[in-house]
Amino acid sequence: MPYAVVGVRFKAAGKIYYFDPGELNLSVNDGVIVETSRGIEYGTVVIGPREVPDEEVVGALKMVLRRANDDDLEQLQANREKEARAMEICLEKIEGHGLPMKLVDVEQTFGGNKIIFYFTADGRIDFRELVKDLAAIFRTRIELRQIGVRDEAKMIGGLGCCGRELCCATWLADFASVSIRMAKEQNLSLNPTKISGICGRLMCCLKFENEVYEQAREGFPELGKRVTTPDGNGRVSSINIIKQTINVELRESKLVKEYPCSLIEVESVEGDYVEAPNDKNEGTGGQGTRSVVRNQKSERCCRGARNRKCKATPTFDPDV
Repeated sequence: MPYAVVGVRFKAAGKIYYFDPGELNLSVNDGVIVETSRGIEYGTVVIGPREVPDEEVVGALKMVLRRANDDDLEQLQANREKEARAMEICLEKIEGHGLPMKLVDVEQTFGGNKIIFYFTADGRIDFRELVKDLAAIFRTRIELRQIGVRDEAKMIGGLGCCGRELCCATWLADFASVSIRMAKEQNLSLNPTKISGICGRLMCCLKFENEVYEQAREGFPELGKRVTTPDGNGRVSSINIIKQTINVELRESKLVKEYPCSLIEVESVEGDYVEAPNDKNEGTGGQGTRSVVRNQKSERCCRGARNRKCKATPTFDPDV
């Protein structure tokens, strides 16, 4: 049975949670007060009313209590001021206790029943005395939560090497696993300073751009594949997905030349000849072998291409 829900977000680039709107007529960008596992919270509607199947609803669906009013907005502003004061006090206490930790952000729940302090540290920190001091000052529940460097960059924000705001701080809700293989697939320099974000980890954009590169690469031959060019036979030494070209090391001259994908024909096997053992002298260490010629049929660089047109076209703009 489908559920009528609205998607609510509590932070600028946070996760989206589904809530039951009840009889409320809500629209995108409306401020709402909802019931969460942490208590009463203020959020913003980012997905308007819609129906979703059962499998998309995880756990019990909580209610939207009401649309936010002026009093709720004043409470929200007061909480922001308290968070700034809590940040200053916590920094003083950290310095007083000599703790090797870096305070990143402070968050107070809408109802004021808890204050959460986010920090980074190289290892485990004994902050029990710090919690006691903070609880005595604020007279509420105190939680210190250790986060990673990627979460730190998401909270603080900044500019990436592309000149734009960080993806994690603007729209990327979840962090995905990023590997060095993705940088290799995209022919990027493996210099850590060039493929790492301000958090010091591999850039998140390597992940969500990698799928496009994998799809475009399907139309190109593998490295080392034997191909036929207008200048003779050779082997593929590298490819350029952006320019839609292939670098081929020619067999005769040993020169490496660049060709458009549409001018390359790929042979169906990697070599002209393979060695097979002779029936009479099998296992003689190479003596008595016979040459077996395999099928030499050729195909275009882009599989299934017709009329010499490359199948791997216009995924990228060559002028970029």
